Amino acid sequence: MSEQEAVNIIKTGGVLVYPTETLFAIGADAMDEKAANRVARIKGRPIFKPLPLIVGSIEQLDLVTDKISPEILELTRKFWPGPLSILVKARPELPSAVKDSRGYTSVRWTEHPLAASLCLKARTPLIATSANMSGKPPTGLASELDEELTVMVEGVFDEKPGPRGGEPSTVVEPLKGKRIKVYRAGVITREEIVRAGFTLVD
Repeated sequence: MSEQEAVNIIKTGGVLVYPTETLFAIGADAMDEKAANRVARIKGRPIFKPLPLIVGSIEQLDLVTDKISPEILELTRKFWPGPLSILVKARPELPSAVKDSRGYTSVRWTEHPLAASLCLKARTPLIATSANMSGKPPTGLASELDEELTVMVEGVFDEKPGPRGGEPSTVVEPLKGKRIKVYRAGVITREEIVRAGFTLVD
């Protein structure tokens, strides 16, 4: 599949499997409610678990949130692009499938060149949840993708470079005063966050 075909799938409301820096993701246009609901249904993901997002540039963060605090900006300067997912107050027009009960969503500026290019060429943030059925292991190898999942999407974009595998992204919530709550440990360690000048809270 060419990149243009992958972009067309996103622009027409389709669901796509594509590589990120860590794992293969299943995703769609993050602004499209029907597409977001399809991603959740395909994965069998519980409705109380919001779907995470990626952007292809720092400018695209404005499409996800209009509440960018100094703490968020500091995190983006230190760790983006890269596998740090930041909880932010989502814009009200974003689909409910990407927001938690407080109206927050998680977003990262992906460092994977193909994933970032898809966001930029489709001109939208993308849903980026791991490409596995809920409860089954994620993968960084196209050959290990679950056929039960791939038959339900419009396409699999597996051009090089592929994901490097390993841990998923680290998920954090920035609080006032450079305090950070870690919701999921991942590629970026707690020690790295502390070394960057933040204080961890439980």
